[in-house]
Amino acid sequence: MALGRRKGLVALTAAALALLPSCVTRTYARPPQIEREVATDALFRVTAPLTADQSIATLPWAALFSDAVVRELISDGLERNLDLKTALARIEVAEANLAQSRAAFVPTLDLRAQYGTAKQPPVNGLVTPRVESGQIAATASWEIDVWGKLRSAKRASQAQLQASWALRHTIQTALIADIGSAYYTLLAYDRQLALTEEAVAIRAKDVEAVTALKSSAVVTGADVAQSEASRYAAEVTIPDLKRNIRETENALSVLLARPPHEIKRTTLEAQLPLAGLKLGVPAQLLANRPDVQEAELLLRSAFEITNVARAFFYPSLTLTGTIGLGNSDMEELFSPASVFGNLFAGLTQPVFNQGLNKQRLRVARARQKEALYYFKQTLLRAGQEVSNALYAHETAVAKGEARKRQLEALTKSVDFTKELLRYTSNTNYIDVLTSEQQLLTAQFAAVNDRLQGAAGGPQPLSRLGWRLALVQRHR
Repeated sequence: MALGRRKGLVALTAAALALLPSCVTRTYARPPQIEREVATDALFRVTAPLTADQSIATLPWAALFSDAVVRELISDGLERNLDLKTALARIEVAEANLAQSRAAFVPTLDLRAQYGTAKQPPVNGLVTPRVESGQIAATASWEIDVWGKLRSAKRASQAQLQASWALRHTIQTALIADIGSAYYTLLAYDRQLALTEEAVAIRAKDVEAVTALKSSAVVTGADVAQSEASRYAAEVTIPDLKRNIRETENALSVLLARPPHEIKRTTLEAQLPLAGLKLGVPAQLLANRPDVQEAELLLRSAFEITNVARAFFYPSLTLTGTIGLGNSDMEELFSPASVFGNLFAGLTQPVFNQGLNKQRLRVARARQKEALYYFKQTLLRAGQEVSNALYAHETAVAKGEARKRQLEALTKSVDFTKELLRYTSNTNYIDVLTSEQQLLTAQFAAVNDRLQGAAGGPQPLSRLGWRLALVQRHR
């Protein structure tokens, strides 16, 4: 009967110890105010209905680029980029911190060896012999995680490690977006440079034509001067375009962790559209965005750190044991009589420590609140980016046909005004110049349309557009 009571008492004690951590530390769950205040199921605005079976988030990044050259540049950047390598170094730090938090569950073991010698003064004229003593001992100490402090610290380190990986994915996403953006910006500059050089060539011919018309008294010397000024006005923009190309190449070289060099590339006209922009529901996109993952993991880590700070208010239970050999006579050190040992259980309850525990908890709660606000802000910013990119794509596609008709009309306008200049005095070179400048402006605008994702062109080529497209985990 006594044995049964003893077993029941042990079981009851074990159950009580198992329940104690839940009284102090809490289990993480996504805060309910996130759904109430941020509404992740409707986080970005769309004009077309979304379905769960459609999601760009499941595509690998290479599927979003039809140009083999930019895919090669991105692969090179993923291998060489220094920001990514820095992120990997941070992951190593987080892994070491996690290993350290796991080691807290294992007892510590210290080995100690001591040797001493002593010589006493003579007693009654007799010289006492020199005394040599020694001790060899091993001491083990183990803190029992009664309140879940060590477990919360381990979970905080795990969340930090996962957040470090998510940060690396965020950097990788931004890197792919930046390389893609710089590459397509180069293609746009190339096209603008070609259009400008064509305009300079056309206006050089205009100068010859207007000079001939002056000889025939159809136009005046002012028209000749105006035609020359128009040519130089177009020509003077060429150095700026070349400078933009050089600076963009240099910026892309830095992303590739290489010295500034010329970037091999194709043309804007050679780009193929991405067939179908399948977005999926907001939850699918957001669940795969590494910046959102990182923000929530940081919140989880802060939550567990608050658990740790709360556990410091409760007593810690430590078991300490020592075993070894000790003797005041070195010759008898390894004899059986020299063996000693002890075992202690210590309970330490904080009473007064200058408010350290209170301030630790206060700091932890404030950082948890900060992490919550950062998580909310990240969700809202993600919704903003997706909404902006979606609408930029829709508007670029919507104005594609209108831009095409505008270019056709302006081309006819240039041809008609040039013909009228030859045969009627009601038209002067200012009309020709105006129509040519309008055509060049529209051509530049068409390049920007294509860069944004106009009809028939690549799906959004802007940096914001690629950040929308690259929300998936990179495989």
